[in-house]
Amino acid sequence: MKSTLQKRSEQGFSLIEMMIAAVIFILLCGAAFALLSVAQQRYQTESQVLNSFQEARFGLDEIVRDVNGSAYPAPNMYASNPNLPNQNFFAITPIAWSPGYQTNTPCLIGTAGGGTCTTPGDFDLIVERDVDYWHMDGVEWTRYQLQGNILSRSQTYKEYNWDPATTTAPSFVPYVQNVMNNASPSQIAQFQAAYPQMFPGGNPVPIFSYICYTPYGSEPCISAGSYNSPVNVMDVEITLIVMAPTKDAQTRQVRLIELHGRGHSLNPIQ
Repeated sequence: MKSTLQKRSEQGFSLIEMMIAAVIFILLCGAAFALLSVAQQRYQTESQVLNSFQEARFGLDEIVRDVNGSAYPAPNMYASNPNLPNQNFFAITPIAWSPGYQTNTPCLIGTAGGGTCTTPGDFDLIVERDVDYWHMDGVEWTRYQLQGNILSRSQTYKEYNWDPATTTAPSFVPYVQNVMNNASPSQIAQFQAAYPQMFPGGNPVPIFSYICYTPYGSEPCISAGSYNSPVNVMDVEITLIVMAPTKDAQTRQVRLIELHGRGHSLNPIQ
């Protein structure tokens, strides 16, 4: 009797018990791997959003820095130096313009296609400044232009008798990717489904907006008034709307970030 009980107590798990344990183990492993996959996709999405944010922030800071240094050095810094009569060594304006720069005839700034300026515009800006003043190599034109969904940058030396837009055009290099400020109507509708506060009125959002100096203070450069000119630009407001390269891993919606900055010219009036 004792031998029989001892044999029964030494028996292992039955086949059914082993199968149940295996099924439970497989279910637990499947759940763990599913959570791991979601976490990995979320990490990849957030990493891409962070990279896009950092790239856009760097680009925004650089534009603000260029505007802050615009219109420098002023003409009066060379008034007593007969060895530097060339106008390429000083800035005559914070924001270079086209057409009419060669004849010193400023155009009129207007948003949404208004005004007579080709540049400056909603998506095109040329800053006139000496990037490295101590080298005494002249003033540079630094240009930012939205080409498709890429904000490109160009920098060339100023040539007073040349058109700044023509001079800077061959030197563009990509600067900020996936800039969606000038998105199509269908894209804007898609974006507003996820971000209702973006793109007010369903319209593109200018990257560059301008504040002009007037005898009465300052005002946005949006009307065809006598002070609505690139030579009167005091401030440039910058708005960048950047899209992450891939959609959100869980919601499958696009991811956008919107950044704002403002540059103030050191010498708004020459």
